[in-house]
Amino acid sequence: QVQLVESGGGLVQAGGSLRLSCAASGGKVSRSAMGWFRQAPGKEREFVSSISGSGSNIIYADSVKGRFTISRDNAKNTVYLQMNSLKPEDAAVYYCAAATSVWIPARSSGYTYWGQGTQVTVSS
Repeated sequence: QVQLVESGGGLVQAGGSLRLSCAASGGKVSRSAMGWFRQAPGKEREFVSSISGSGSNIIYADSVKGRFTISRDNAKNTVYLQMNSLKPEDAAVYYCAAATSVWIPARSSGYTYWGQGTQVTVSS
């Protein structure tokens, strides 16, 4: 059973940066597509970014393109989300997810494993 643990969240001023990490244990995710999602209070969970097992395919939500960068270190079984130029609307709980496929799932339901989330707060 794969377990995902997110870290790196916190409070940052608008325009600042944070780097989220998602460490996998209990199984290798080096061949699995990984994704980041977020959920703000009173809103539905939304897709942020995903990366294929090989790292060759990456997708970003339009709202974060040019500001966020997803990457992975398969040797460390870890996925990262570098978030720059943060805006108040980026504030949310950020969740890491792992699929069982190499390819990026079309929907969030395609991800099998989910972390508990890490809080990101952006002050204006």
